[in-house]
Amino acid sequence: MELKYTYWQENDGWFLGYLDDYPDHWTQGKTLKELEEMLADLYEIQQEENPVPIPQRKTGTLLIKSA
Repeated sequence: MELKYTYWQENDGWFLGYLDDYPDHWTQGKTLKELEEMLADLYEIQQEENPVPIPQRKTGTLLIKSA
């Protein structure tokens, strides 16, 4: 199984990231490898606690009128 994730490295060197299917649940690691391990753990925990299908997120467009 492959899961896509988003990550970045902070100024202090730590890697932060989240699984793209679960963007509300972030985790971190001192290295990219450690972050990937934490993300895998996060996925396993999510499946144990809530093994329901991932809700489909939707996007919309908001029109802002200029003053």
